[in-house]
Amino acid sequence: MCTGCVYSVRALTDSLGLGSIRCCTWNRSIELQRPADAAAIDLVASDALIVKSSKKSPLALRMVVFAMTMICGIFICTMCMKQLGSDSLSRIVKIEVAEQLCNKSAILPSEVHFVHYPQPITYSRSECKCTPVRFFAIISSQRSGSGWFETLLNSHMNVSSNGEIFSSKERRSNISSITKTLDKVYNLDWNSSASKNECTAAVGLKWMLNQGLVANHADIADYFNRRGVSAIFLFRRNLLRQLVSQLANNHDRYLKQLNGTHKAHVHTAYEASILARYKPILNTTSLIQSLKQVDDYTRDALENLKSINHITIYYEDLIRNRTKLLDVLDFLKVPRSKLVSRHVKIHTKPLSEQIENWDEVYNALNGTQYESFLNADYRI
Repeated sequence: MCTGCVYSVRALTDSLGLGSIRCCTWNRSIELQRPADAAAIDLVASDALIVKSSKKSPLALRMVVFAMTMICGIFICTMCMKQLGSDSLSRIVKIEVAEQLCNKSAILPSEVHFVHYPQPITYSRSECKCTPVRFFAIISSQRSGSGWFETLLNSHMNVSSNGEIFSSKERRSNISSITKTLDKVYNLDWNSSASKNECTAAVGLKWMLNQGLVANHADIADYFNRRGVSAIFLFRRNLLRQLVSQLANNHDRYLKQLNGTHKAHVHTAYEASILARYKPILNTTSLIQSLKQVDDYTRDALENLKSINHITIYYEDLIRNRTKLLDVLDFLKVPRSKLVSRHVKIHTKPLSEQIENWDEVYNALNGTQYESFLNADYRI
């Protein structure tokens, strides 16, 4: 009970001849001591107020105590709610003030939407609070060089790409799960080996088309555009090489040729040579249709996601010319630096030495729109 409440009750008891009333706010109860004179006290004042002893009218006295307790309780709850509200408001004000203190004059008006100042809840980013962060996603398909490409980006001291997060079916079960996961990543609350000691200037993930991306393309495009997320489209031009890589990877998934362990990527030439020994036999009857389906699937996905701020790169271009990586760093607005990877390429030989039934494949594709896949498209 408030102090004013205590004074009011005390004045009332003094005038009535009651012994004393003790009133507390939190953990004490209100106690009324019986007056020295047990006889009824009749007080006739100008306002004709009549108060009788607690012995003759206990119900009335209890009602008075109950009412005063309720009033004090409501007062306390109101003050607590106001205090909580002011704390939340002060937190918002602090965040806004922190952003206002950062110098944003170097940011072009067209780039403001893509510049963020995350406030993670798992740790303090106070030392990096004025380092703007770009959100990105590497959008690709299996065996397109995305694993190698991501390790290159993660070698940059200011870039953190958190891997193939949506390989977990639970995280992509519905659009609500997807956006919840994305919010955690872009708020810098996702813990992975990609976390850096330096201030993060670009944060993202690797996302395969068949991991809920195509199925929810409209909602995801809306999320990216609303949150200012940029996309790095990474694909392969030579779909035949991609098919050989997929079949070889599936083969090793079952046989586990490296000491009983399946490895989609290797770090030594010896391991690469073991995995490259497998030469798949392709079904030439359905080969053209299979290549067309993959081509159409990718083209449709790019068409549905074209509204997103993006850059498109191809694996073959990165192999031929590593300076293409500088275009990606410029796109992410991070300082240029040398990027390195420990990944070792598995299939380095011409396709004629990697496909068991090469002659049949050559005859099936020669003279078609996929004839260019038969030729060497890059040198290692």
